[in-house]
Parts: sequence; C-alpha cells; structure tokens
Amino acid sequence: MSFFKKLKDRMFRSSDKLGEGLEALVTETPAADAEPPAVETPFAPTPAEPAPAEPAPTEPAPAEPAPPRPGRAPESSGQKPGLIGRLLGKTEEPRRLMDDAMLESLEEVLIQADMGVQTATRVAANIAEGRFGKRISTSELRDALAAEITRIMAPVAKPMPLYPTKPQVVLVVGVNGSGKTTTIGKLASQFKAAGKSVIIAAGDTFRAAAVEQLQVWGTRAGVPVLTAPEGSDPASLAFDALTRARAEGVDLLMIDTAGRLQNRQDLMEELSKIVRVIRKVDPTAPHNTLLVLDATTGQNALNQVEIFRKIADVSGLVMTKLDGTAKGGVLVALADKFGLPIHAIGVGEQIDDLAPFDPEDFARALVGTPD
Repeated sequence: MSFFKKLKDRMFRSSDKLGEGLEALVTETPAADAEPPAVETPFAPTPAEPAPAEPAPTEPAPAEPAPPRPGRAPESSGQKPGLIGRLLGKTEEPRRLMDDAMLESLEEVLIQADMGVQTATRVAANIAEGRFGKRISTSELRDALAAEITRIMAPVAKPMPLYPTKPQVVLVVGVNGSGKTTTIGKLASQFKAAGKSVIIAAGDTFRAAAVEQLQVWGTRAGVPVLTAPEGSDPASLAFDALTRARAEGVDLLMIDTAGRLQNRQDLMEELSKIVRVIRKVDPTAPHNTLLVLDATTGQNALNQVEIFRKIADVSGLVMTKLDGTAKGGVLVALADKFGLPIHAIGVGEQIDDLAPFDPEDFARALVGTPD
C-alpha cells in the first residue's frame, strides 16, 4: 500500500469533515437565491352579485389525453440535462456563485478543520482570486483548495538533513504523550535500515515507560539504547552517549528528552544543560533539534511551537497521530505561520507509518480528492 493511500484511508476524520463541509457549502441555497415569500393580496370589497343567467348548455367531458408513443418518455417540467449529459447518462454537478457569503462560509469550514482564523482567511481569499463572481462546483472547489494547501506547504516539505559529521546529534523535544519516544524509535529503525549506525540515549530519565518503549524499539531495530537510573541527570547521560558515539564512529546519536511543560522553567534549564554539556564534546551539537507534535491537540500545537522555539533552537517538525483526528488542518496553519521544515508525518504505530512529508499527497488526502 502506498503511503498516500494509507494517509487518505487513515485521515478519514479530517478528509470526511472537510469534504462534507465543502459539499454542503456548494449545495446549500444562499438566502439571496431563495424563492421570495408569497405576497398576500390586500382585501378588496366583494362586488355585487350579477343577476342569474340562463344555464349554459352542458358540454361533453374532455377526452383523456392520449398515451405517450412507444419509446418516447413523457416530458418533465424539470431542467433537462445537456446533450453530453444525456448521451453519457450523467447529471451536471451543482454550482454556487462565489460571492461574499460563500467566502465567509468557506472560512468557517476551514476554521472547523483547524486551520486557524488567519490561515483560513488567507486561503479563502487566494481561492477567490480569479473565481469571484463565477459559479463553482464542489470538485472545482476541492481541487482549488488542494492546490492552495500544496502551495503553502511545498516550501516546508524537507527531509531531515544528514551531515558528514560523525556522530550527527539529533535532539528530540516535545510534550509528554506527543509520540516523541515512538518517533525516535521509528526514525532510528529507518536510519538503521538505510545503512546508518545509530545510538539512542533515553534522556527522559523521569519516565520509566519512555525508557522501556525505547528499549523495545532498540531491540527490534538492533540499535543500542543507553539508559540511566530513574531520576538521574539527563545531561550526564547525553554526555556519556556522545562520548561513546564518537569513540565508535557512529553516524547518528538520537537523544530523547523530557516534555513536562507544566514547569517550563525546569524544562528550559534541563534542555539548556544538555546542550551545554554535549557542546563540551562537540561545539557544533546538536545538529538537528526535532519538535514532535500531536495532531490531535489541534491549535494547541501552535502554542507548543512557540514555547519550544524559545526553549530550544527547533530546526524541524514531525507531526504524529494524523490518523486519529479531524484536525489535520493544523499542519497548514503551522506551515503558514512558522515556515519551519516539516520532515515527516505519522499515521499509525508501525515503522512504515512514519514517512517523509509530501505536500501534494497531504493536501489531496486532507480535502478527500480521489486517488
């Protein structure tokens, strides 16, 4: 199964919600197009009754209409399809005039898909350019929206850069529960399968479950996972892991970190200390700082980017759990607002459920266009 097919199948909550909104938007009858209410005739006095006339001669009852000729369908009072439609047996797609009312409704649909007010307004305005005052069908609107989303996201669709430096240090940050630990395991497995040597440092020393999860992924991928006693100093573990990785000539060192945003000051100090300590070994480290975001959090993902950009020098994003939400539009808002590279997206728990971000595939899956 191609990743686009998997993405489209598993993003059904986002694509169904957005697709249904676009269809309802086009097919609904605007107030301006509705039939005017019937106007009652004002009261008028009843004229005097005329004198009774002599009864008219009785006319014979009208003859019943002749049955239709064989092979000829009775005429309908409805609108007839065009010649091509009659030949192909197809009906013409409903259309609606793109006016101010439709644009306002389009903005509401995009906001409900979690694109945010600013991005939704900008996207709707760009779609209206060259189409305002014209009638548009659902498929045309869907294609226009997919093209606009692709345009916004194409500049940020970049794989994680790989450098000749050994080891390349990848610091992975994000709130607890964002899928950070699983993402590290998947990336490590994929790099190992691509011929890279990898070491993982289980730097979230305050969560035993995170360490155990990384050990499971490490065993599965044949990647060593360095751990420390629960509650110990993560910076010390990072230092030891980098020292070992340099000694062994390892290609990649991936360092997991805690994500306790309820106490930002402690987290900031912890991450700052990790960076200071590893720079004693390599002044250029970390070479990548990946922020892992959970798509189910919707607009809260924008707040997390703001926070982690202050705490750590975020170089790229990974979005997880797109299969479990109707809020996939938040990725468009992230690209529009921050312009940070989006390296990968995840739609499940298996190793191949994390793939490089493709803006065109994502846009088509999000709006529910056919394969």
